[in-house]
Amino acid sequence: MVEFFSKSSEPRREDAHMRRVLEQNRSTITRLADQFSNGAYSASKQPREEPKAEGLIIHALSGPVRSDVAEPHVRVSVNGRVIVMDLSSGRQLHHLGEIRRIDGERRFRLATRENGFFSPVDGDISGALADLDDCRITPDFPEPRFVEEIGQRLGYGGPAE
Repeated sequence: MVEFFSKSSEPRREDAHMRRVLEQNRSTITRLADQFSNGAYSASKQPREEPKAEGLIIHALSGPVRSDVAEPHVRVSVNGRVIVMDLSSGRQLHHLGEIRRIDGERRFRLATRENGFFSPVDGDISGALADLDDCRITPDFPEPRFVEEIGQRLGYGGPAE
């Protein structure tokens, strides 16, 4: 159905004429629409049968089941952020710091105010990881071993699978 809107309360003469032309040629328009769509236009206008509930499997779309117990794991993201995440929910629990390239070397910077972070780590975490601040990630001390070391110091598992 074509609707015409105008500012006046009465339809314009051109709009009324166009509406009459469309109504007089409705069968031709429908025939062309069916021809272009291989009959899908008229088929879409037919009333559809309501689905029956017998024999169907109905799924309730709810969120994933979450456990109340967190499964913390240390992880280094692609952009170098070192975080502790919960494996069961996928949420970040702590932001520990970043691995930055300083003077051509990859170094870990602990999230403290002195290192320029707005949200520093807690005192317990800071105390456990203080000596890792500014440590180099080298072939002798690779990233997986670094992540494992942080996990051991904090009492968490290693990297997320």
